[in-house]
Amino acid sequence: MIKNYLKIAWRNLIKNKASALINIGGLAVGMAVAMLIGLWIWDEVSFDSGYPNKARIAKVMDNSWVNNETQTYGSSALPLAPALRNNYGNYFKHVVITSWTNDHILTYGETMVTKKGNFMEPAITDMLSVKMLKGSAASLNDPTSLLISQSTAKAVFGNADPLNKVIKIDKKLDAKVTGVYQDLPQNSSFGDLTFIAPFQMLAISEHYAARFNNPWGAGWFQTYVQLADNANMNNVSAKIKNLKLNALIGLHNDDARYKSALFLQPMSSWYLYGDFKNGINIGGRVQYVWLFGIIGVFVLLLACINFMNLSTARSEKRAKEVGIRKAIGSVRSQLIGQFYSESLLIAVLAFFVSILLVVLFLPEFNQLADKKITVLWGSPLFWALGIAFSLFTGLVAGSYPALYLSSFTPVKVLKGTFRVGRWAAIPRKVLVVVQFTVSVVLIIGTIVVFQQIQFAKNRPVGYSRNNLINVDLQTDEINKQYQPLKNDLLASGVVTNVAESENAITHLYISNGGFNWSGKDPAIQEQFTSMAITSDFGKTVGWKIAAGRDFNEAFLSDSSGFVVNEAAVKFMGLKHPIGEIVDWVGNAKFKIIGVVKDMVNQSAYDAPQPTLFYLPRWQHLSNVNIKINPRVSAHDAIARIRTIFKKYDPSTTFNYQFIDEAYAKKFNNEERIGKLASCFAGLAIFISCLGLFGMATFMAEQRVKEIGVRKVLGATVLNLWQLLSKDFVVLVVISLLIATPVAYYFMHTWLQNYEYRTHIAWWVYAITAIAAIAITLATVSYQSIRAALANPVKSLRSE
Repeated sequence: MIKNYLKIAWRNLIKNKASALINIGGLAVGMAVAMLIGLWIWDEVSFDSGYPNKARIAKVMDNSWVNNETQTYGSSALPLAPALRNNYGNYFKHVVITSWTNDHILTYGETMVTKKGNFMEPAITDMLSVKMLKGSAASLNDPTSLLISQSTAKAVFGNADPLNKVIKIDKKLDAKVTGVYQDLPQNSSFGDLTFIAPFQMLAISEHYAARFNNPWGAGWFQTYVQLADNANMNNVSAKIKNLKLNALIGLHNDDARYKSALFLQPMSSWYLYGDFKNGINIGGRVQYVWLFGIIGVFVLLLACINFMNLSTARSEKRAKEVGIRKAIGSVRSQLIGQFYSESLLIAVLAFFVSILLVVLFLPEFNQLADKKITVLWGSPLFWALGIAFSLFTGLVAGSYPALYLSSFTPVKVLKGTFRVGRWAAIPRKVLVVVQFTVSVVLIIGTIVVFQQIQFAKNRPVGYSRNNLINVDLQTDEINKQYQPLKNDLLASGVVTNVAESENAITHLYISNGGFNWSGKDPAIQEQFTSMAITSDFGKTVGWKIAAGRDFNEAFLSDSSGFVVNEAAVKFMGLKHPIGEIVDWVGNAKFKIIGVVKDMVNQSAYDAPQPTLFYLPRWQHLSNVNIKINPRVSAHDAIARIRTIFKKYDPSTTFNYQFIDEAYAKKFNNEERIGKLASCFAGLAIFISCLGLFGMATFMAEQRVKEIGVRKVLGATVLNLWQLLSKDFVVLVVISLLIATPVAYYFMHTWLQNYEYRTHIAWWVYAITAIAAIAITLATVSYQSIRAALANPVKSLRSE
């Protein structure tokens, strides 16, 4: 019987090719979108899942009272790790202090590569379950040792044995390779960790001695813990809460300004729940997981709606078939089985077509999403969910036509007195409204996302990005010869200005506290972003002086001067900042000589931070800022600049970036999300239009005799087009009325996540409405005009 059902179902598909293609195609596209989104979500939620100890690993975070608000930091002070071991050692299996994972130059003989690495305590290998391929993880106890990943070993040594070979790190530190470990999972927080150097190497190196001064005052490091088997994450977090606070109070004589609350953030939350506001976790990337999950469900729903609409719309056409089958002895259960078989066949075919679509478009999707997702061919869960969903879709989408069509009375059908009824089309119209409501919300949301990105991109940055490049100095060689380097660059004719700085202008991350000034509120625990620069920095980057003057190397007193931004003046409450004395406790007294316009140095969506600029005293300036002569091509200028740098340090990689490109990277995440959303919105519209096309085709067939009569009575093609199109336009207008407030609510809520944000302009809704109506008319017009142009003789000759 089942074989017979499937045979008849297949014949029906062949007979109604257009309807079958629309059904299978729409459902396949919906399934493919849901599958791609599902793979993306799986990649997100499985982040860090490759570590067996994940459930017990945490990072020590710090909620500190800074600038009159609670700010959350992932950095920690040097004494924190030993304090945790000494005071709460029974709660931890491991406590590990590390530096930050950054690019470092590894040199062996003539080979030089740039790899990301970290200085870590030995227990990190046990914490992360590092799998050693050669050597021993225990060798990390030797401060001169080095563990490298398998990929790093290949890059540096090729096929040679790396053990006991000496590598120089950043041309400063000698390290002997004592082990090779399997590359850590890419989809993880430590996926880019290609070498592990002992933390003790950093501690005994004179190059990093400054990081070990004023230990409780500078958060140069990170602290990771692995809980003991009997410890509870929340309980331990509560116990260590006041550890830093008590230490600060002891150091600063019960100064009430120093407020700090430590807590443990589990490894499972690092990636998806990484955003904090005023000390409270407000989510993070998890919002995009929910967003795309909801989009996937709705896109799939649109495809199912098409399926149901087209199946029920053709019910009257199949009424005679049901009547004949019943008249010759078919029982209702057999008819239900028949219709379910057709639905299941379409759903299963659509599933396999969707897999083909996923395979075809996954490379482009990976490029768009910046992922390395693969189809989970070997996962039983993947196949079980796919097949179960296909069966579920077939049963749900086929339920109404199966139960409805099988209930027809054969006498009425065969006598010609059966009619579907005036209310039969209402469910279909409701479903069409739902389709376009979802599609319109997605379109509005996508436009607002791109509007917010463009709004931030057009934000005044306070300096000139054009023709400005930053060169990262990874060793001290250039810094020692900076003045002759600068002279050669200026003499080359391809450069107009040169200056050194502690950081790149697009990424200020160093902050300091301990400042006093006249009229300061004693309750304030201040923290200023700071950057040491050379005197011609402002001229090089083109910052804008709002008051006072810039640094001038001719004035020796400028070595004790500050140039501050407007945000710092506002925060300090200074009405006349020029000449104001600021005491940097433990360092020196500085005089404010100038105020510059606020610059965008960090996120383009956040308010500018209070920032201090000063001439270097003890800092290692690791960046050279170069203004290229606009009359010289960038390609020629870079070639000449590279040659000059190589003259002063032939063995160092010339790492540079254009500042405008570095600034553009600040929008990568939002742009990626916007592109993905626009892609899904486009597919949602495509699926909805498939449904409209199918419905228009059916209505044209259903009203063919009515159209013939109207043409005989004098109706024009325009009259008939309006007649057939207006019903669909009305449905789309209703969708717009529903979708507009819904989209406004969600997008207004989303924009509140940004301090610097756009407003939703009226034209967004206007463009969306015009586009939705235009797309609708374009979709249904083909069938409407085709029906209107048909010869009425053919449709009426049987009457």
